[in-house]
Amino acid sequence: MVIESSSSPSTAITVTNASIKNNVATSILHTHIPNRPLSRTIHHSAFVTSTEAELFVIRCGINQASLVDNISKIIIVTDSIHVARKIFDPSSHLCQIHVVAILEELHLFFSKNSSNSIEFWECPSHLNWHLHKAVSCELKASNPTPILPCKTSWNYSKKTKCNDILQNWKMTFQVLDGKGQHFLNLLDDKLNDIEPSYVKGDPWLQLFGHSNGLCAHTSRAITNHAPIGEYRLRFFPREEFKCLCGLYPIESRRHILHDCKRFNGYWNPRRDSLSHFVMFLKANPLAFAFIVNPLLTNIN
Repeated sequence: MVIESSSSPSTAITVTNASIKNNVATSILHTHIPNRPLSRTIHHSAFVTSTEAELFVIRCGINQASLVDNISKIIIVTDSIHVARKIFDPSSHLCQIHVVAILEELHLFFSKNSSNSIEFWECPSHLNWHLHKAVSCELKASNPTPILPCKTSWNYSKKTKCNDILQNWKMTFQVLDGKGQHFLNLLDDKLNDIEPSYVKGDPWLQLFGHSNGLCAHTSRAITNHAPIGEYRLRFFPREEFKCLCGLYPIESRRHILHDCKRFNGYWNPRRDSLSHFVMFLKANPLAFAFIVNPLLTNIN
């Protein structure tokens, strides 16, 4: 398929790649057009995100190919197909200024001839396809040095600020023990410590952020601020704090998760992982929950 496309005199293949070193983004583009010499483009930008660098080099490829006479088909080859999808994402996102510029280029290209087309091919680096490998090798050989003064993009500034906030949160949460002694340390599915993130709703909210009730339920259990014996013993020592199963003198969180016979709708020894912990709460809605008085629920 690649050979057929590259042999067509009306097809332009543009191979793109980008990376960031020393806070400088390097974008490289090779444009292959039959019966024409290879067109190479390299661009450096300081303090921009990798997504901005990828979108910029895709824009350059479309611009170069669309200006060549008799080109009716453009093929963009990239190892960051998720970035290319942003071009056709109608929702609001941080890179719309670049997307608008690309769509304007495409509008002019399609206006020339209604049969003109564009395709996006994903080519992971590990495949070592010769056209993409040539771009990757040139990218690795590049060692840009930042030149000051330079303009910082808004996206990069936002990303840097978010990273600073997350780093400060980690230091406060771990070093100063701001989480408290009763915070339940949970692991991800790879059994690594869960760290906060602003990507895709972060690892926590991905599992229970869709439900306000489940979010409150999970938060109570993780912080151990739940109506269980262990909590009552700390704050209301005169109240009853033994477990209702009758087998444990104190109804503790650990007892509920691992030993209590009242909660067996879901069993898994790895309840120290967040996903299994949430599954346990879903299967046992009465665990760590406030008991509602049925007489009060009937009052209008």
